[in-house]
Amino acid sequence: MSDSAYLVVDKVTKSFGQFQAVREASFTVRRGEFVCFLGPSGCGKTTLLRMIAGLETMTGGRIVQDGRDISWLPPSQRDFGIVFQSYALFPNLTVFDNVAYGLRGRGKTDAEIAKRVDELLTLVGLPGEAKKYPSQISGGQQQRVALARALAISPGLLLLDEPLSALDARVRVYLRHEIRELQRRLGVTTIMVTHDQEEALTMADRIAVMNAGQVEQFDSPAAVYAVPSTPFVADFVGTTNILRAKLASPGRIVSGGVEIEAATPPDLFPGADVRVCVRPEDVMVRGVNENTPNRVDVTVEELVFMGSFSRAKLAGPKGMSISADFSANLLRDHALATGARIKVALPADRLRVFPG
Repeated sequence: MSDSAYLVVDKVTKSFGQFQAVREASFTVRRGEFVCFLGPSGCGKTTLLRMIAGLETMTGGRIVQDGRDISWLPPSQRDFGIVFQSYALFPNLTVFDNVAYGLRGRGKTDAEIAKRVDELLTLVGLPGEAKKYPSQISGGQQQRVALARALAISPGLLLLDEPLSALDARVRVYLRHEIRELQRRLGVTTIMVTHDQEEALTMADRIAVMNAGQVEQFDSPAAVYAVPSTPFVADFVGTTNILRAKLASPGRIVSGGVEIEAATPPDLFPGADVRVCVRPEDVMVRGVNENTPNRVDVTVEELVFMGSFSRAKLAGPKGMSISADFSANLLRDHALATGARIKVALPADRLRVFPG
């Protein structure tokens, strides 16, 4: 992956009447980068992908690909390959002819087309399947054929519109690894739309988290998870506690009657409402004593077994409720059970405080 900018999306907007599906989306995709558009249904991620492809007309903004302004070019004049959610394979054509479809009419000889199709089917792990029809192969294999077809013309940009959503969980996990490895080998700049946060976290170099038509954060998976820029990002990506609190003074908040140290937003006055986000795995139990900062006395109300850990529902003072993840070792070492009274701590460096 290069540090050079390959795709620039600048204040791109799409309106349907009074409804704004995408609102001034701006970001830059590096050459060879794998980017995911992540967000709930209806947030505008597929509309944004379609505008990049030219399948949807922008209301405003600008899109530049490899130094060329493509904002108003038709799809036929843009350099991309695309895989749709439904794969959109031609049912009356063989696997060979589906993959060869984009190559025909480009001045290629039959021998050149056959060689390219054979290379691509080998690349996606489907050698020997060329004569079959889509109905004769599995959903996972159909997805690979659609991917090979998109790559046949050697596009500069690969667009994937929820390509794994129609597959069962085991096949999804396998294919997301295969797609990522293939993308790395080819070095093709790729954008994938998904509503599955696990897909985005495991596949992307960077993630654009979208909500109500806006890109709320565009960052690495680690940064999106550990340093969310908005309460929506914190809540949508992973699991988090969002505690209501008030600003006591700069660097100090009060929640449930407990004073807590945390980095607080600037320009807020004491007494202002804030929201505090903390991940369940960041709630500390080991080594917590009377002198530990941000200590909270809680009661274990519920323990839900999750395999390698248990998720605890903790009741704090004045209605404070916290979820915490406890490993099997911690549960055993501390003999934790429902009804137990324990001390936990909320580490200041793991807290994210937002205006309320």
